[in-house]
Amino acid sequence: MVRRTILALFASLTLLGGALLAPAATAAPESKSSVAAWSGWEDLGGVIVTGPAVSSWSANRLDVFGTGTDNAMWHKWWDGARWSAWESLGGVIVGNPAAVSWGPNRIDTFARGTDNALWHKWWNGSSWSGWESLGGVIVSGPAVSSWSANRLDVFAAGTDNAMWHKWWNGSSWSGWESLGGVIVGNPAAVSWGPNRIDTFARGTDNALWHKWWNGSSWSGWESLGGVIVSGPAVSSWSANRLDVFAAGTDNAMWHKAWNGSSWSGWESLGGVIVGNPAAVSWGPNRIDTFARGTNNALWHKWWS
Repeated sequence: MVRRTILALFASLTLLGGALLAPAATAAPESKSSVAAWSGWEDLGGVIVTGPAVSSWSANRLDVFGTGTDNAMWHKWWDGARWSAWESLGGVIVGNPAAVSWGPNRIDTFARGTDNALWHKWWNGSSWSGWESLGGVIVSGPAVSSWSANRLDVFAAGTDNAMWHKWWNGSSWSGWESLGGVIVGNPAAVSWGPNRIDTFARGTDNALWHKWWNGSSWSGWESLGGVIVSGPAVSSWSANRLDVFAAGTDNAMWHKAWNGSSWSGWESLGGVIVGNPAAVSWGPNRIDTFARGTNNALWHKWWS
């Protein structure tokens, strides 16, 4: 498979905020060592014009998406032994795409279209769907999470800069609901268990902000501080574990973690990155992060 570029289309929404980090160069994908540590940065090549998105549907499987120079969405994957070439998934998209998996061999991707609506394309295990419009008017790229099979929660900034939410319950799409806040750029979202969602965004103060669903209601927005210059990315490798990434004022990628009882400080993971990073976990104590480098290639750094 070959290239990259992404599809245009998206819908009405509003958001809040936070700030930190960016990528550079070194290493390749693997797992398990007796002492967990961060790899260096590895260059996966290609030419992307946005930050990437990533999902995983099984152990040691990674699917990465980005917008190509033709503004189509492009796809590159790790099958456990090697990286594929880039393949075009067509479309004309604006900004970063988003991706999630809710089961084996299933991927759902989302993007903002040139009409500012939300668009959706999915892999069913044997083939890619076409692009479908989910309407709305959004002014950022989307974020997506899943807390069970056939469940999708999508987030984006609306024309009022609040964060907006739309979900799939297994049989139909909801309308859009406002979650308030005033956010800058793309939000991020992850689920670490049934009926749990954690969302993050950069605020107008360039700090990192957090809002979560506990199964019955949404929290308010809480500031996690820092100074970030990109939208955040988030992953979770176990219940009540969160790892958040963003570009700092030095354009390095920075990391902040929740261990179940408290937040860490910010740590620099180095590199020089452009725009939003992406992150996913495919197993306990494993994190894979991706970013666009200053050479417009895709870069990869992992924790194992």
